Amino acid sequence: MKDNMTGDELLKVLEALSNPYRLQIISILYQERQYVSQLARHLGISRPLLYLHLQKLEEANLLIGHHEISKNGKAMKFFELNSFEIKLTEQIIAQLSSSLTKKRKGD
Repeated sequence: MKDNMTGDELLKVLEALSNPYRLQIISILYQERQYVSQLARHLGISRPLLYLHLQKLEEANLLIGHHEISKNGKAMKFFELNSFEIKLTEQIIAQLSSSLTKKRKGD
């Protein structure tokens, strides 16, 4: 992850990683890029549900998607993993907490 991460960006990454399907997606894409139908079959979930998970991971900059045209002219959306490393310590959390803009319920 980038060195100048904000508290909100850290929350977005942690939220994206807080789902078993998203962790499996990262594991699969760590091996090789895949297109949506491949991922959906591999995970045993529908493409609409997969897109929701992919969107969360993309919003956190953990992966990137792009369209390609196959040899038979079919449009395919491929996803690949962005390289990342997350160092999380109490000091980092304390530093980033001052940049949080999200409000807690009841505030």
